[in-house]
Amino acid sequence: MLSSMSTNNLSYNEQGGGAEPAVELGQESTPTASGSTAAAGLFSTDFKKNEDLKEMLESNKESLKLEAMKRIVGLIAKGKNASELFPAVVKNVASKNIELKKLVYVYLVRYAEEQQDLALLSISTFQRALKDPNQLIRASALRVLSSIRVPIIVPIMMLAIKEAATDLSPYVRKTAAHAIQKLYSLDPEQKEHLIEVIDKLLKDKSTLVAGSVVMAFEEVCPDRIDLIHKNYRKLCNLLVDVEEWGQVVIITMLTRYARTQFLSPWREDALFDENSEKAFYDSDVEKEKADSKPYMMDPDHRLLLRNTKPLLQSRNTAVSVLAQQGHSAAESRNALCTEVQYIVLQNIATMSIQRKGMFEPFLKSFYVRSTDATHIKTLKLEILTNLATEANISTILREFQTYVKSQDKQFAATTIQAIGRCATNISEITDTCLNGLVLLLSNRDETVVAECVVVIKKLLQTQPSQHSDIIKHMAKLLDNITVPMARASILWLIGEYCERVPKIAPDVLRKVAKSFTSEEDIVKLQTLNLAAKLYLTNSKQTKLLTQYILNLGKYDQNYDIRDRTRFLRQLIVPNEKSGALSKYAKRILLASKPAPVLESAFKDRDRFQLGTLSHTLNAKASGYLELSDWPTVAPDQSVRNVEVMEPVKEWAPSLGKPKATKSDDKFYSDSGEEEEQEEEASESGSSGSSSSSSEEESSSGSGGRTSCRLCCLLSPVFVPPKSHELLHRMSGKGLAVSYHFPRQPCAYSHRMVSVQLTLTNGRDQPLEDICVGEAGPPGIAIHRFATIERLQPEASITVSMGIDFNDSTQAANFQLCTKTDQFSVSIQPAVGELLMPVTMTEQDFLKEQGQLTGMNESSVTITIAPDSMSSQPVGRKVVSVANMGVVPSSQNNGTASLSGRQTSNTEHMYRAVLTDFHQVE
Repeated sequence: MLSSMSTNNLSYNEQGGGAEPAVELGQESTPTASGSTAAAGLFSTDFKKNEDLKEMLESNKESLKLEAMKRIVGLIAKGKNASELFPAVVKNVASKNIELKKLVYVYLVRYAEEQQDLALLSISTFQRALKDPNQLIRASALRVLSSIRVPIIVPIMMLAIKEAATDLSPYVRKTAAHAIQKLYSLDPEQKEHLIEVIDKLLKDKSTLVAGSVVMAFEEVCPDRIDLIHKNYRKLCNLLVDVEEWGQVVIITMLTRYARTQFLSPWREDALFDENSEKAFYDSDVEKEKADSKPYMMDPDHRLLLRNTKPLLQSRNTAVSVLAQQGHSAAESRNALCTEVQYIVLQNIATMSIQRKGMFEPFLKSFYVRSTDATHIKTLKLEILTNLATEANISTILREFQTYVKSQDKQFAATTIQAIGRCATNISEITDTCLNGLVLLLSNRDETVVAECVVVIKKLLQTQPSQHSDIIKHMAKLLDNITVPMARASILWLIGEYCERVPKIAPDVLRKVAKSFTSEEDIVKLQTLNLAAKLYLTNSKQTKLLTQYILNLGKYDQNYDIRDRTRFLRQLIVPNEKSGALSKYAKRILLASKPAPVLESAFKDRDRFQLGTLSHTLNAKASGYLELSDWPTVAPDQSVRNVEVMEPVKEWAPSLGKPKATKSDDKFYSDSGEEEEQEEEASESGSSGSSSSSSEEESSSGSGGRTSCRLCCLLSPVFVPPKSHELLHRMSGKGLAVSYHFPRQPCAYSHRMVSVQLTLTNGRDQPLEDICVGEAGPPGIAIHRFATIERLQPEASITVSMGIDFNDSTQAANFQLCTKTDQFSVSIQPAVGELLMPVTMTEQDFLKEQGQLTGMNESSVTITIAPDSMSSQPVGRKVVSVANMGVVPSSQNNGTASLSGRQTSNTEHMYRAVLTDFHQVE
């Protein structure tokens, strides 16, 4: 099968990536070629792409094959397309050279998903490799098998995963955990069976397996917390020794688990002291006050915290961040040394709002450095502001005074905002901060002055009666300040407290009336508000000014300003059309307003899990899993208790590993093998499976069994090498097509027969858009191959299609179309090609045979030569014309049994029994 496939010199670049990548491959694989030869090859139509690599792979010398595979893997590493070499590479998958086999599997893992049809042809080889003595080969075979994304092999994949999950090698078990996710994405209906495998792998004590199986758990059944109970303590103890990315997955899962199984250690009535590291991590708890409600941390909760604490200093930044996320008492000094400062500081900024005591001892760690980026400086300012208390505010303000002088104006403006927050949160320093901000109003930098004005405006709202002088001083700055927000803030302050500055306010209105048309919209709106308030409190001096400003606003280009103008005119200037609302103009415009609350931008971010994308963006990202609230009542701790039990056998042992024998005399005997296989069958849980001899395994060539004892598909015993002509190149105007039956399960439907077509372009010009057109007759279904966009001259390509012959030998008629021509062709199968082999024991065969007598039975006598008086030659003749499987026989009496089923119906079985042989006279 493989040899016929590789001799067609398939060119898959025409089908996949075009001709240019192939030329690059050819150049890369012939580094010793001269420049003239390479140039001639590039412009010659007879140029054979990667011909030297193909010849090396088909040679009889292992050293040449190994060298070719090294070069091919090197091409893949450079990003080159080597898919056209698939037929030549896959032929070497059964090589006895272990190094060569490893490289072949590296290639197959890369291209198995792209070349699914060709990979299916070698599926029996992959199944046999699952029993290879080398753990790397077994793992690679499972990796390739799980990369073939075809639903028909789901049962084979499931069985391979189950067997690999009990392999003696932890590397193979790790690969089985990875394959679980691939199988689940291919067929979600296998979820319950996969959960059983996950449950068994979660009990694995190997650190190599732990991370992979937890990832499979998170992918397949993250809500099955009950699977974690018995394995919780083991996972906690293994955590430090698991590889880094496994730690990331396990920490995430255990954090979710802790939120559902343990009480919150941050309750107000808890005895836990957030400043005491000993109280948090150690089992000894200090005496609480007599009136406090005692809280004792669950020992399992403390176990998680103790085992994640060392990971705060992990070299892997993801581990460090997630350890901090899952930790209730992260040590900021260590975390800040990582290159993910931004994420770490965001986490600390969120935690420092409610847990100041945790970070106060490390206050100096958050001082800004001159080398910090602006976004890092901003986060450090946020943290310092959150940590500000009456005890340390003097130190923080001295630090802020330095920051205000920074050349980074954006950072300086953010510092002024931080000073305003400190002044709001700590009333004792409000006056000090106000005086300092007023001094900054004389700064030369307009950005700093503007930010000071905005902050002062917010602070004055807390106690305006005591700061009339500041308002007057800010009014004088209006001529020099050009920043719109600052000008608007000054106008708002004067309008809000116009009765406290009755002499200055009308003059300010007069100045802004002159520049009204050139002001920004936000300044115009505050000018309108100021005019309306002065009209109500000092109409004698401002009536004409107000009318003038309202007239300007009436024809402004901005509709917000026009609407505000019409509203204020009707509100403050009564007329016949005015409603009752104008009576309350003063109560509306001059009502006392609450002082603004200056809060941290990270106040509400604690609703997101620390370290996640949602927390960073402050918005729920796709795929985010919310943490559940802490339970109000502690769940039962006993669910995590593990009973000490005697070890029991699980499924079948690792494929390819010899089992311990019961006695020496049965070590090599057939009966011993049968007993072992019976034991394997019973452990694997396959319903109704009975023992099968080693002859069955060797004849089937398949490494897998399914739970159905009658309908388990086998690899073909024999594949006819002969190809049949479908279209002669003379009839096809240069296009020649042949077909053959690979006797493999059809990837498209179990009712279809798999057919391979080999198309060859005999023209001197490329053929384009080759596809299957109309098909018939009714009742026969055809799965068409993908359109071949371009087939170069003298090039060949092999494609697969499926045909449902509807239980008949009637020919399937269809049209082969190119861009310019259409050719009518037909494929008529032999009856033996409509069968698929099945596996069964001799006892099951005899039972089924007894039910197929009478009309279902046909007998014939054949005559054979004396040298062929055995079952093997006759069996070979039968399987050469019928796709059937060999049933192992315990009798050596010249009897051979074969079994198969119709491709279109899994219920109906064909049986062939050969019993009598007559010698030629």
